[in-house]
Amino acid sequence: MNRTMRIALPMVAGAAVLAPLAPMAMAGDGPADSAGTTQSREAKADAGAEATISRDTVIKRARTWLTAIDGHQVPYSQSKTFQGYRTDCSGYVSMALKYGKPGTNTVGLASSQFTNKIKMSQLKKGDLIIDANGSSTTRHVVIFEKWTSSAHKSYRAYEQRGGHGTDHSTRSYGIGSDEYDAYRPKKY
Repeated sequence: MNRTMRIALPMVAGAAVLAPLAPMAMAGDGPADSAGTTQSREAKADAGAEATISRDTVIKRARTWLTAIDGHQVPYSQSKTFQGYRTDCSGYVSMALKYGKPGTNTVGLASSQFTNKIKMSQLKKGDLIIDANGSSTTRHVVIFEKWTSSAHKSYRAYEQRGGHGTDHSTRSYGIGSDEYDAYRPKKY
């Protein structure tokens, strides 16, 4: 056997063994694209679709996970799914926006493929507030519903958060000095 075959044969055999395991990788940590963002193939395909969704529909879909399990919220997990979507913050937002299952990750949601960055003062119902920096345990995304007052010091938001699950509460991410920014989904 020549040298090229001795090197190539084990590589091909190894790839054949590992290929079936690829779908078992951590949800949301799929293969990186050319920009270094990771997301599921389905979410990528759906992102390019011209399908639109209304802001009211996004909020209605977000609300469903508050009572989806016998009147209780969907529990948070970075490894489990519910109705085909990951039950972490970005999987939840992907569900609300009708992106492909199991959903893209937080970095993907902040990319120009899915959203455009806007000013906090421009937020409308169904827009997103995202911290795409840090690690998989510190990044986060919420769905903006409405300002709590004309002072714009806090707002109502839907989110899927660790230790709790689906939540609808008052938040102030992005107000002041933190790493959160406002984004408008391209689906509107």
